[in-house]
Amino acid sequence: MIKYGADRVTELKFAAFYPKLERRDDQWVDIVLSFDLQAESDERPADLIDLTALIICTHGGQVAQIIPQDEGCDCEYQFTTEEKAQIAAFIEEQDMQSRIHQVAG
Repeated sequence: MIKYGADRVTELKFAAFYPKLERRDDQWVDIVLSFDLQAESDERPADLIDLTALIICTHGGQVAQIIPQDEGCDCEYQFTTEEKAQIAAFIEEQDMQSRIHQVAG
């Protein structure tokens, strides 16, 4: 995680994902993703209360944005390239793609 204005970077490694999908409109599907961290990588920033990720996807399952949130709101952190890659890999799994297509209708 990278905090805006800070020079310290931590790298979270995700152990499990828990998605909640919702169709926003005729173009986008929103996925609120909560997660467990691998024990040895539990470097979750102490000033975050309830860290989740908002993933905005097309109805075809392509990731458009990955946004960190705290208590359901934008926060002053961003995910690192590696963290985004872990999240994107989960979204690209066949089971998730099927769920996205199902929600998109």
